[in-house]
Amino acid sequence: MKPKYQVIIDDIKSNILSGTYKASEQIPSESALQDSYNVSRQTVRKAILELSNEGFLRSERGSGTYVSSQYRSRSGRETKKTIGVITTYISDYIFPSIIRGIESRLNEDNYSLLLASTNNDIAQEKKALEMMLSYGVDGLIIEPTRSNEYNPNIAYYLAFREQEVPFAMINAYYEELEVPFFCLDDVQSSYLATKELIAKGHTQIGIIAKMDDLQGKYRMKGYIKALGEAKLRFHSEHVLSFDTATKSLLSANLEGFLNDNRDGLTALVCYNDEVGLEVVHVCRRLEISIPDELSVIGQDNSYIAKNANIKLTTLTHPQEQMGRDAADWVIKNLQGKKDLPTSTYYQPVLIEGETVKEIQVKPS
Repeated sequence: MKPKYQVIIDDIKSNILSGTYKASEQIPSESALQDSYNVSRQTVRKAILELSNEGFLRSERGSGTYVSSQYRSRSGRETKKTIGVITTYISDYIFPSIIRGIESRLNEDNYSLLLASTNNDIAQEKKALEMMLSYGVDGLIIEPTRSNEYNPNIAYYLAFREQEVPFAMINAYYEELEVPFFCLDDVQSSYLATKELIAKGHTQIGIIAKMDDLQGKYRMKGYIKALGEAKLRFHSEHVLSFDTATKSLLSANLEGFLNDNRDGLTALVCYNDEVGLEVVHVCRRLEISIPDELSVIGQDNSYIAKNANIKLTTLTHPQEQMGRDAADWVIKNLQGKKDLPTSTYYQPVLIEGETVKEIQVKPS
């Protein structure tokens, strides 16, 4: 458990960084803080002293304590600019390639990179944003956390905007914000995956969908669009959804889902390659032959799809190019360039593997 003075420090700091307490605004009095936190005057003063030393507060004798903006001062920092990068993950899946693209572009103009990850957790995103605001980054590239849900950290993004710190988003965006973004066309990705299966004769096609991220919402949309165009019926029982909180249960849930649909489904569109390979592993346990009994398509063309024991049929993702383009946008914004794009979509391309089989359409 955190000491009480640290709780006060964290709360006041959050209020300053999110813009709840504005620069030069008076914070609640010592006695008010005592009552709010049920602590001694000594504890309150210890918190205020530490915040003053960090440049967040300044005390005026006989008047009170006020918000200071000294914490934003760059006087003690290197002269070269720093770009903050916040992604959901750093070392997993396609993220090393995206970060490599960002870093290579920043290096060309001698920019520093400050990296943080959220593990797709709202509380960790809040900490990452507070760190970036405290440090005083010159620009920011963010992959949103749980982008298909309401985000309580919107105030921090508005604080960056008020401070005229340019930021762009990758892979997804918060629909509440008008923000430049760089995204795969996720609707088209899942649409092409489903169309490929239909072209190979499949009519009973399911989907494994992740529903707390915007990518999952749009990939579901592409799947439904392709079924509709082919006059194929959408079956809710052919959908297995999961989110970040239930991802650890995916293997067990897949087992039940595949057993329940063993006589129905002939193909699956997967949220991404990671899920596609999990389907492959579960099918091995259940002795379901891929692609003879079940065809599987992943998405994102990740390194795990390329290095697996079976070559997964998948679709491309821009990865390193997306990272470069987002970094280039932030650099050009800081250089004062005008008419920069507000949205960039990358078109996916199907990559054939070993996990899709053409089937004979049974005569009606």
